Amino acid sequence: MTKYLVFRLYGPMASWGDVAVGTYRPTFDHPSKSAVMGLLAAAIGIRRDEDVKLRAIAESYDFAVRVDASGTMLRDYHTSQVPPSGTGRNLKHFATRKDELAVSKSDLKTILSTRDYYCDAVYTVCLWSKTDEVPYSLETLAQKLKEPEFVLYLGRKSCPLAMPVAAKVVSGANIQDVFGAMDPDNLLGNLKKDDSMRLYWEGTQDAGVPAMHTITRRDDPLSRKRWQFADRMEHFAVVQPGGRDD
Repeated sequence: MTKYLVFRLYGPMASWGDVAVGTYRPTFDHPSKSAVMGLLAAAIGIRRDEDVKLRAIAESYDFAVRVDASGTMLRDYHTSQVPPSGTGRNLKHFATRKDELAVSKSDLKTILSTRDYYCDAVYTVCLWSKTDEVPYSLETLAQKLKEPEFVLYLGRKSCPLAMPVAAKVVSGANIQDVFGAMDPDNLLGNLKKDDSMRLYWEGTQDAGVPAMHTITRRDDPLSRKRWQFADRMEHFAVVQPGGRDD
């Protein structure tokens, strides 16, 4: 039996990022590895500029996500005011949003973008240690998720959690067995529109179901400061509540 950390993510809005070109900001339909590892880092209290600690988190744990309720897509037409950044020796850096807006109003520019969100989506996440030598035990991570050092968000600061994550450590024969410990309950049952659920996982851990396909995802965080990511392989299957594969 293997130990797993399992927890649930729900909020009115969530946005998990994707390859962004120009002013369009799309989102994956389920949490990326970067997002999940970022949640753990925020719970522990690791800052964005602490690349070594952030990379240690990403390298120490594999994870899986079950989409309990897929939610509804929302596309937002977004405007924001930004100051001129300058070029070369005149390049300017602003530490806070307050600093950005402190320049003369006549110098502010408007950026237009389109951003995607999922509304009322429910996800169950489980993760496990890749080796015996990890920076934090699963029990420590569970406690930190319940009492995080920084505020936890579902991809963006505009997407806060709407209920506790209910993190706990359980033992199971495989990933699907562990997810059975957190089958959708009555509290979230009204959000589900069908009986089947999508399951995504990485690594060689036994999922309890065969993979229907495997794709390459570029969401393994290498550096938050430089916004660099590595490829990883992600497996997919459709499952039913109670541990059955579709």
